[in-house]
Amino acid sequence: MQNTYNYVLFDLDGTITDPMEGITKSVQYALSKYGINVEDRRELTPFIGPPLQHSFRDFYGFTTEQANEACEKYHEYFLVKGIFENKVYEGMENFLQRLQESGRKLFVATSKPEPLARKILEHFGLISYFTFVGGDTMERSRSDKAKVISYVMETNGITSANDVIMIGDRKHDIIGAKSNNISSIGVLYGYGDYEELSQAGADFISKDLDELESLLNTKK
Repeated sequence: MQNTYNYVLFDLDGTITDPMEGITKSVQYALSKYGINVEDRRELTPFIGPPLQHSFRDFYGFTTEQANEACEKYHEYFLVKGIFENKVYEGMENFLQRLQESGRKLFVATSKPEPLARKILEHFGLISYFTFVGGDTMERSRSDKAKVISYVMETNGITSANDVIMIGDRKHDIIGAKSNNISSIGVLYGYGDYEELSQAGADFISKDLDELESLLNTKK
């Protein structure tokens, strides 16, 4: 029986923080530039997690060119206001502290542009818990979660896939983990549901931080 996973990768949106207000307001702002007015921002929560340009294409039928333009409109709001219309999930900082103190190395693997992810973690005083923060580029050249995970592992010289686990709330986190042959945990306190995470092939599914910590402390 092996030890617990030594390298723990975390999604950001919907896993470490709840960005619902900032993301949905930014999407709402971007869509309004195309004459699309969404009154109930809860309709826009599917944008939380997936690569942004994919969501504009998938949910509103934008062309690739339109989706890239919409991302620029999105950031007009997000960079000024939306980035900090966000909150850390209750108990998250203590949870991260305990994991770090256990000797494991923690990483962020997000489809959000890396500079913005770092800015958010710095704002909430969480960045010191992470060995490395990996994300997309501002030019959106690394938005696919599989690419982000690969980038985090390669940059940090992590070669043993059996020693790595990815934690996230959406199918993209699970699919990205499988593409890199690492284990995954889907969390239900974010924006994905049990069906989405199980169909994507999550190795484990956790309802809350207590259950997540128990899973991480269980021997493989």
